[in-house]
Amino acid sequence: MDIENKLVNEIAQLQHNFAETTNKLIKDIKRQNKILEQSDKRQRKEYDELLALKQEIEETQREVVFTMGAIGESRSKETGNHVKRVAEYSKLLALFYGLDEQEAEMLKQASPMHDIGKVAIPDAVLNKPARFTNEERVIMNTHAELGFQMLGTSKRPLLKMASIVAYEHHEKYDGTGYPRGIVGEDIHIYGRITALADVFDALGSDRVYKKAWEDEKIFTLFKEERGRHFDPRLIDIFFDNLDAFLSIRDRYRDVAGQH
Repeated sequence: MDIENKLVNEIAQLQHNFAETTNKLIKDIKRQNKILEQSDKRQRKEYDELLALKQEIEETQREVVFTMGAIGESRSKETGNHVKRVAEYSKLLALFYGLDEQEAEMLKQASPMHDIGKVAIPDAVLNKPARFTNEERVIMNTHAELGFQMLGTSKRPLLKMASIVAYEHHEKYDGTGYPRGIVGEDIHIYGRITALADVFDALGSDRVYKKAWEDEKIFTLFKEERGRHFDPRLIDIFFDNLDAFLSIRDRYRDVAGQH
């Protein structure tokens, strides 16, 4: 009997000890969970703040890029809508060409910087209301190299893309462009796209040295320049989706007296 009582007492003690240990473990787990929850909330808040800051920086960068592009165009008496139209044309061409949405959107943001080098061109050349002399043409053509130098040292992806656009949007598919005279697909797709977008808008707009061309004249030139000035695939994309490009032009049409 004494042995049985002893065993019962030992079992009861074990049960008591087990219950105490279990309760302690449960309390510890709850306390750790509470600490982790507080830590998670803190981390989530910090992450949300960092994400918001990153988005703000990216948005500011986009605004700076667009504003700088608009400043470059305003020096040559272009309207702000020129850079908007070129940006929209560029994104549309990029998407139809096969670039993904993110890259196409980034090109839209970078393309307004295509003529940023013009800020370094003297007004007497930049706004001359007549044909350039050979010497003036040489000066004017330096804007592509100047734009590349302004932007090319940046490590920011958007500005690196903008530097390519500035450098190569006057190259021609047959190698007769400037500043390097590179040929075909050696010209970056960003340059080939912006070239077509820029020329389409420039020909259809009044400039200090010319009146806007009629559409049929523009279309005839584009067909003639397929594989010469322009990437033939991009020309085909342009004509296959002409209504979409004309819709963009109508949406961002210049208003009389706008600068």
